[in-house]
Parts: sequence; C-alpha cells; structure tokens
Amino acid sequence: MSDTLNNSLRTLCEDVDESDIGIEFTFKGWVMHYRDHGGLIFIDLRDYSGILQIVFDENIDNKSFRNAKKIKNEYVVSITGTVRKRPGGTENAGLKTGGIELLAKSVEVLNTCEVLPFQIDEESEVNEFTRLKYRYLDLRSKRLKDNLIFRSKFTHLIREFLNNKGFFDIETPFLTKSTPEGSRDFLVPSRLNHGHFFALPQSPQLFKQILMVSGFERYYQIVRCFRDEDLRADRQPEFTQLDMEMSFVKTGDVISVAEELFALIFNKLLGIELERPFKVLDYGEAMDKYGSDKPDTRFGLIINNLTDVFADSQLNLFKDNIQKGGVVKAICLPDGSNLLSRKDIDELLNVVKDFGAKGLAWTKVGENGLFEGGISKFISDDERNKAVARLEAKNGDIIFYQSDSKKTAENVLGRLRLHLAKKYGLVPEGRSDLLWVVNFPLFEYSEEEKRVVSVHHPFTSPAEKDLDRLEKDPLSVKSDSYDLVLNGEEIGGGSIRIHNPELQGKIFEILSISPEDAKLKFGFLLDALSFGAPPHGGIAFGVDRILMILRNESSIRDVIAFPKTQKAYCPLSDAPSAVKDVQLKELGIRLLEAAGKNIKSE
Repeated sequence: MSDTLNNSLRTLCEDVDESDIGIEFTFKGWVMHYRDHGGLIFIDLRDYSGILQIVFDENIDNKSFRNAKKIKNEYVVSITGTVRKRPGGTENAGLKTGGIELLAKSVEVLNTCEVLPFQIDEESEVNEFTRLKYRYLDLRSKRLKDNLIFRSKFTHLIREFLNNKGFFDIETPFLTKSTPEGSRDFLVPSRLNHGHFFALPQSPQLFKQILMVSGFERYYQIVRCFRDEDLRADRQPEFTQLDMEMSFVKTGDVISVAEELFALIFNKLLGIELERPFKVLDYGEAMDKYGSDKPDTRFGLIINNLTDVFADSQLNLFKDNIQKGGVVKAICLPDGSNLLSRKDIDELLNVVKDFGAKGLAWTKVGENGLFEGGISKFISDDERNKAVARLEAKNGDIIFYQSDSKKTAENVLGRLRLHLAKKYGLVPEGRSDLLWVVNFPLFEYSEEEKRVVSVHHPFTSPAEKDLDRLEKDPLSVKSDSYDLVLNGEEIGGGSIRIHNPELQGKIFEILSISPEDAKLKFGFLLDALSFGAPPHGGIAFGVDRILMILRNESSIRDVIAFPKTQKAYCPLSDAPSAVKDVQLKELGIRLLEAAGKNIKSE
C-alpha cells in the first residue's frame, strides 16, 4: 500500500492492492452501485481516487449486513473491513482494484442523498442544461473527474517546467482599462467614480509587455481572460490562458521553449514522444493547400489549383471567373463513388452554401481516367488529363471544384475537406499533428470597417525584411508572428512585439488610429515603451482548448469545472441575475427598461 494518499482517518479506494490482503482499513466515500444478492450485499464505493468493491456477508457479520440494508446510491458512508482476494472468476480487469474486495465489519451513514435528477453513470442520456444545473453531481462521473484531475496535472507540469526555465509567475490586474483587442469587453461600473468603468481583460497583453520594460525578462501566468462574444463549443465568456513573454528573443527562441514544453506534456501525460522540431508551414501555403490558417494535416484531401488548366474552359462559369481574376481549385475524394450517392452529392450543395459558396461542381473518375457525371461534358480531354495528373486521381474518386475569388474558393474547399473527413472517417485515430504556421500578413483590409486592420493585434512587429514596404504597400507586409496548431485547432499564437515607439506610431497611423486615440487607449504602454523597452516577444496558449483536444472531448465545457451555456448563463448559480435597485443606485446606474427576458429558457 502506498502512503501518499493515506491518512489516519481513512484510506483511499485505490490505495490498496493485493499486498494488503488480511489488513483492516477504513474507507469513506459515495455509494456508486448497490446490489442485494440475498445473504450478500455488494457496494461499489467511490472516492476521487477510484472504486473499491465492498461485501457485506450476513453469515459473517449480521449487524453490518442489517445496517447495509438501509444504504442507497450516493449515500456518503464510512466502512471498515478487511481486504481479501476476490473469488476466482469474479475479478474485474477494468478496475485497478479489480482483484480484491473489502469484507465489511462496520458501516456508518455519514449523509443520505435525495432522489437523483439523473443517474450519474448514464450521463449521455441527460440534456446538458440539467447536467450544468446539477454540476456537482455531474462532476462525480468518472469522465469529468478524470478530466479535471488531468487538468490539474497539466497546469502543475507547466508551472514546474517554466519555473525551472527561469520564468517568473506574475499576476496582472483583472480590473483594468477598456482597450480594443478584437472582441467586446466585459465592463465593470465603478462605485467610487460614477460614469467610469473598468474592463475585465481579454488578455494580459499590455501588462506583460510592461513587465518586459520592467526588466523581469521571463514572465508567465496561467490566467483567466474574458471576452463578451457569441459562444460555441470551444468558447466561454471566461477562459484560461497560458501567457508567456520573454525579452531579448527572436521567433526561434519562443518556438523552441514552446516545443520543449509540449514535448514534455505529451510525454508525461500521454506517453507520446513528439518529433521535434515541429513542422513549419507558411501561411500562404496553408491557405493554398488546406484553405485554413489552422490546417488539419492528419489526412489528405489537399486543395489543388487548376486555374491554368481551365483558363480556356468551355464552362463559362470557370472561364469568366478566371478572366475576372478568380481561380479554379479542387479537392479529390478517394473512392468517393463508393462513399457518396448522387443524393449525397446533391446534399453537399446545401453544405457548401453555408460555407459561402454559390455552387459545387463535381466529376467522378471512371475507368481509364474518364470523367462521368457533373460537369464532365464541359471538360476537354486535355483538361481532364491535366486535372487527373495534378490531383493524382484514380478510378472511383470524386473531384469537387470551386470557381470564385481565391479567398472564397480556399475557404469553401477548406471547410468542405473537414466536413468530408469527419463524415466519412478519414481522420486516423490516435494521431496528433502539431505544426507552426508563420509569415502571416501584418494587415488585412476590412470591408466592414473600410480600413486596414491588424491580423493579430497592433503591437505585432512587422517582419524585418518588409520594413521598407510598410508605408508604400502595407498589405504586402508580413508579420513576425507564429501560431501553433494541433489537429486543425489553433491552440496558441504569439509574435515578436514592437518595442520602438516610432515604429509603433507608424503602425497606428496605418491603422487609422490618431495619436490622440492611441494615447487615450494605449497611453500607459506607449509611455513605457519610451523608457528603454527591450526587444521582446511571447505567446499565449488556450488551456481549455488544448485540454479538450488531449481528452478527446467535443466541447471545452467538459474540461472546465463550472462552465456556462451558449447563452453565457450558469444554470448552477443562476448567473447572470437581476440586482436590487439600491445596488444600481450606488453605482450611479438606472435601467432604461425592465429586464423581461427569461434567459433560463434560452
């Protein structure tokens, strides 16, 4: 028996093994299963360490047997007894304690349990709202318990690694200034300064850069961040981020530390040896081949450019679009003829329309590389031969085409390849692909705002080789930034920062941020940069999203102890909720109209 989990009052369920046979212990926990077999009563006792089978034998201890008759599922009990080997043929290989059991000699009910709103071992049949309302019951399930224990080990490993690397764990404020960082801020009214508001931080970006100016050189924080944005499976209004910043570094230095950290995480927590260095993909190549800046490279379906092949196409849609500067791109689904019926192909049209496509052209590859169905009659022999060669298409494959602007065609086919891979099981199980995407554009043009905006944030440094084009052709400038992608999910991103006040001023000018606005929004950072700021850079990782992937969950809610719904509502605590008028009065706030919306039912 290990003594690491033992104390004078109890022993944990999984802290005993066959070496403890014949020894008496006291266990405390919850009754997971109760089975009355006449003269024998079996209980599966559960604590956070695991499960142990308890046996009450009427012929051996009649008193404890009678007391056990009063027990029900999820009662909290204290049981004392002797460890013994399970009878031959009754072992449970699925349990760590499956070869032993406890013969009880006494039992005490520490607390009873009301009728459960759902069976804890049947969570798949319970709607999520109910699970979140009774989260304390849901967290008793093995899956969620294991997820949170894994999370604890994950964050401990990170802290241990970074502390050994000379990083300092420094907290930054939760009540800070509202600054434009790409999402909507959560605002907190000030009671002492009516009409003024704090904002909850979307990230510690400005403060971690100020810490570099302060001379700490290596900072990290596992920090809560807040964004008031529409939610989905991998988003929450409050989320956890691993934030890192380093002085006197270049891109390769940041990437090296991050790779070493993830190699350690995969080795220690998953038993997987990652190959280093990780693959590096140029942003342009990622968009060209995968239609995404967070490509899933675990499977094929590579996007190919066929614009030159169809430059003189008989299909007016292709020809006209190419003449307008558009492209023709395609993906080839192996053995698609056996996977998809004609009805399935027709239904894909509705799928891609949701992705922004106007339509979906296709052809099947028949014997001798001949095309069948779809737009095959509009394709010449020469076009067909070139397309088949470029796509490496074989008999039975289906080719899907998109002719549109480069951005739209890549986006549609990128999302289509993910849809097909998921639906037809093309993603190999147990594979983890980590890769860096680099050379992002520094700016992009926003049609909505009618101006140039930052692809990441305004403190991202331009690539040094592109500095001479910054004012003349800003949209051609690359950034000194890097994103880490795991299995098609962006799990982290960072950059080398601007530490020169003059360069920062030029960036603001390109972004149409006046000196007055820059001073108002970022004044404290700009002041700091003027007092000897060192070159610095960093990266931030989405802890919840990483854990979701490592635990093979479909939602980050299942790796967070107390998450909220997609309407940012907490069924457990009934938050957000209305407050008393006196509280609003203290804050200098008066509601324009009564809140009549029932957020619980949404």
